[in-house]
Amino acid sequence: MIERMYESRGSILLIHDVQSFASGFTKREFVINTGEKYPQQLKFELVKERCAMLDDFSVGDDVVVHFDIRGNEYNGKHYVNLSCWKLQAAGAEADSPASATRPKTGNPAYSGQRQTAPSAQAEPSAADLRKEDDFDDADEIPF
Repeated sequence: MIERMYESRGSILLIHDVQSFASGFTKREFVINTGEKYPQQLKFELVKERCAMLDDFSVGDDVVVHFDIRGNEYNGKHYVNLSCWKLQAAGAEADSPASATRPKTGNPAYSGQRQTAPSAQAEPSAADLRKEDDFDDADEIPF
């Protein structure tokens, strides 16, 4: 299997609420506007515990989205999802690699400023962030 990782930049246009399903599966969708000459509105999804990645972002924030393209067939129809596995504030990639993501909601030390991790810690690789067991086929939804 060929591993491909994709990245897109833009400003957040919409943030949807977390959707929970009877199976225990959860997902959250958001849309970014790429702001190019011919801007695109791209919808991404976060699943399971990754839904919390959006908690400290707001509509209008400039972000960099790292994602995979996932496709499946259900009842003769084919579906494609852009599955986000990393979300960071635009400009964070210019900072030290360890400061690339925002802290989770509820962090009392969070004052609106991005906190940096100790420089001795290296940023996890893409393979570390995207664990294949996070996306069991049983968790896939038909849309």
